[in-house]
Amino acid sequence: MFEKTTAIVDIGSNSVRLVVYAGSPRIPFIIFNEKVLAGLGEGLVRTGQLTDESQKRALAALRRFRLLTEQMDVTDYLVVATAAVRDAANGAGFLAQVRATGFEPEMLSGHEEARMAGQGVLSAIPDADGIVGDLGGGSLELVDVADGKIRRTVSLPLGVFRITPYLANGEATLAKKVAKAVAEAGFSKAARKRPFYLVGGSWRALARIDMQISGYPLPIMHQYSMRSERPAELQAAIADLDRRKRKALAPLTPSRVPTLPNATVLLKHLVEELRPSQLIVSSFGIREGLLYDGLDPEVCARDPLLEAAREAGRGLGRFAEHGALLDRWLAPIFDDAPEAGRLRLAACMLADVAWQAHPDFRAERGVDMALHGNWVALDGPGRVMIAQALHSNFGGGREFADSDVAALCNPDELKRASEWGLAMRLGQRLSGGVAAGLDRSALFRDGGVLTLKLKNGSEALYGEAVERRLKTLSAVLGLKPDVSKG
Repeated sequence: MFEKTTAIVDIGSNSVRLVVYAGSPRIPFIIFNEKVLAGLGEGLVRTGQLTDESQKRALAALRRFRLLTEQMDVTDYLVVATAAVRDAANGAGFLAQVRATGFEPEMLSGHEEARMAGQGVLSAIPDADGIVGDLGGGSLELVDVADGKIRRTVSLPLGVFRITPYLANGEATLAKKVAKAVAEAGFSKAARKRPFYLVGGSWRALARIDMQISGYPLPIMHQYSMRSERPAELQAAIADLDRRKRKALAPLTPSRVPTLPNATVLLKHLVEELRPSQLIVSSFGIREGLLYDGLDPEVCARDPLLEAAREAGRGLGRFAEHGALLDRWLAPIFDDAPEAGRLRLAACMLADVAWQAHPDFRAERGVDMALHGNWVALDGPGRVMIAQALHSNFGGGREFADSDVAALCNPDELKRASEWGLAMRLGQRLSGGVAAGLDRSALFRDGGVLTLKLKNGSEALYGEAVERRLKTLSAVLGLKPDVSKG
């Protein structure tokens, strides 16, 4: 078992979910994830109370979750309830039944719910600068984030269930309600020239449909972006589909399909009021925000991509992970901007992760890890650059097979990533995959020459395989290879 596991039980307005996390505190990985669409928020619109049936479904799920976490030896719990339970007349009675399952739930205020959603986005997109929108069944939270901080929050009664009565009177009624609520909260035009970050299952489902309609080649939801005009276009597309066709269009749970029209029309009118530059999906939200909020500032400041890449390098490499050393070793021959250098460092940390695969498939393994790994703080083009670097590093050549995915980057970006990979390949062959060989050598360029310098006592490291890789890298860089010994 893992040294420490943390379970988040999220009693939401639409779903009740258990997520169990383990691993690095800065970027823990999920070892178990299950949700039940109990629909606690459905009854609020009609009666102001949680229905008996939704409570029954939720409590059955919670009893299962309690037993599962006991069997998993979970060490820490966080159990939270949000808008539906908070606003229901019988919410307190429901929480008493939750306590009877063995859980001790905390009722989040609207402000705390919004703050945790914002913290979740900041944990996965540290440079986020815009408005976070967390859409649930019972409420919509808006959060202004910038410079790694929460600036202001509001919780609005505009969840996918709660807007149904407004839509019953026509879409114009909802538009007026949204405009009034956003204005009174002080968020009108708050996202002008800034992104709007989408949190919540309904909006993720909408983005997945957009991926399929647009033919986006990399089915990774986190940091997927859409034009701000896109919700209006998707509203028309979804309206033309019956329930069966909507379900077939994307792998959506049956209970999610009915919320799509409401989620889409709400997003359209929010865009009209917030005026964002673009829409960006965040896979991280309130649950990850709860974890992030409890960390020391020093831990929060760590780069989540590099933390995750370092953990992967440690777990899958042959020897002690030394990706940072490999990056410092090859950095002198490149003039990368800081963001490109960050991607290069992540690739170096993953430079040995495919060694267990058959040699003919190591490049493929590296590409798969880069493109489909559970990385955050990384967009599609960034994934492609790391994939290209690993493809070249593991001997796959200068272009990996999927040209549609590769097209997310421009040719110069792909060329530079390939050069990183060939330099990594040289360093790994020279050193045998351990740190000592890198510590006793240096790689630099001077004019038109690429020089590999070996310290006294390390001259024998320069074998035929190293010579071939030095020549290959030099040719790609348009330089003449040279070796300096002693």
